[in-house]
Amino acid sequence: MCVIEPSPVVETRRLALRAPGPQDIGRLATLANDPDIARMTLRMPHPYSADDAEAFVLAVAGQDPARAATFLIEHEDHGPVGVIGLFEDGDPAPEVGYWIGRPFWGRGYATEALEGALVWASRRWRRRALVAGHFTDNPASGRVLEKAGFLYTGEVRRGFSKARGGDARTRRMVWLA
Repeated sequence: MCVIEPSPVVETRRLALRAPGPQDIGRLATLANDPDIARMTLRMPHPYSADDAEAFVLAVAGQDPARAATFLIEHEDHGPVGVIGLFEDGDPAPEVGYWIGRPFWGRGYATEALEGALVWASRRWRRRALVAGHFTDNPASGRVLEKAGFLYTGEVRRGFSKARGGDARTRRMVWLA
């Protein structure tokens, strides 16, 4: 029997993945209020306010840990740099999604956080497969997923992006433990 941790902490070489808290609301609002971040997600609105960040922190606190885990990505020197989440959402396997604040792009934080989350998902959350997707106009996210071991399925889905105010095409990927 697997014991589900309500607020796990995952440590990697440079990062700690932990539950976001009230102290993170201002930083989340600042980092997430970037149109180039929001437009690469389905659920994130733009503009992104402190009220949005507060609602996000409250929603994460209310998650069922058997069905979802959302982590703030915190760098040892820079503090919070992004978010990564794993959640059950109608696919046969849970989905993973993430974003990194613009000042921290290109430093390998997304890949490092994703690799840490995958180890946690397989060892502690006992998941043998995860799915993910990236918009067709965001190949950098596809490279992050590939580096972490995700493979393309060949499926392309349309999904409504709040920040874009319309549909976006998503290339689907799968990871097997």
